[in-house]
Amino acid sequence: MGDRSPVGRRDALRNRKLLANTAREVFAEQGLDAPLDVIARRAGVGNATLYRHFPTRAALVDEVFRDALTETAAAGERARAAEDAWAGLTQYLRTVFAGLAADRGANDLMTTNLEGVTSLEAIHAHNRETIDELIRRGKEQGTIRPDLTTEDLLFTLAALGRAVPALTTVAPDAWLRPLTLLLDALRTNPATHPLPAPPLTSHQFGKVLLNLGPHKRR
Repeated sequence: MGDRSPVGRRDALRNRKLLANTAREVFAEQGLDAPLDVIARRAGVGNATLYRHFPTRAALVDEVFRDALTETAAAGERARAAEDAWAGLTQYLRTVFAGLAADRGANDLMTTNLEGVTSLEAIHAHNRETIDELIRRGKEQGTIRPDLTTEDLLFTLAALGRAVPALTTVAPDAWLRPLTLLLDALRTNPATHPLPAPPLTSHQFGKVLLNLGPHKRR
């Protein structure tokens, strides 16, 4: 039987919080496939302690990203509340992609399907509902092209999302330019605004290509 004293419970809670915070740092640096023993070692605990609190990788991921997923869901609610569906959609996607650019672990979480993460299953469903509604309303308002489907947008967003970590190796906001180009392709009327962020140089483009793909994961 484990130590059920107040001191033992405090130690357990402290270790759990320490592991979750450390995992967030490691996942942000290396992605969700980072070795779990690296997390335990950086937190200063043994592997047994890590697995006692989080028996599976999915359980650890669920704990680490619960707040981030809640924030993404809240961004979706704000977007759906916007009177202008186009404004809501662009605001929502920029918020989501800013999160993907800032955190490699969050990028993995949102652009792959990791089984057993219950909060992720909920956010994927919420994300689809948000995009479904905004596309439908945008078509009704005449701001989104009538032949666009939710699957069209989700596919292109997933492809761009996987490129975001490579793009941020050359400039923190390099993802803004391709996202804006993608969004402009959804409009019924041609965009007249300038593109944000400077274009990639040929050297930067080469660096991005070299950093694409699972063989370059850090």
